[in-house]
Amino acid sequence: MRGDIYFVELSPRSGSEQRGRRPCVIVSTDAFNRARGWRSVTVIPLTTSPRWLEESHTTVVLQAGEANLPKRCAALAHQITTIDRTKLDNRKVGSLSAGKLKLVETAILNYLAIGIR
Repeated sequence: MRGDIYFVELSPRSGSEQRGRRPCVIVSTDAFNRARGWRSVTVIPLTTSPRWLEESHTTVVLQAGEANLPKRCAALAHQITTIDRTKLDNRKVGSLSAGKLKLVETAILNYLAIGIR
């Protein structure tokens, strides 16, 4: 479901893309997430890198304990990616609150410059 957080295997990747096993927020619409024949989900990776632990137009900081996350981290909307759902771990970590999900959605819009003139 949109706003749920799962660990995802993001390898192989290249360049500055987030890689490895890390928590990600599902941001694709639930109409696609529920579709039996649809094999992809769109996610935003989370990072604990100190470089990204400040709010910006494309990052949303999540506190330790929020959505059952063990450490303070940031959702990187500028790293949005679509993956095959087989890369999702079977166990859900947690879910974002409605308010945090709205901040993530705004960060996506900011990154894609949707609605900005």
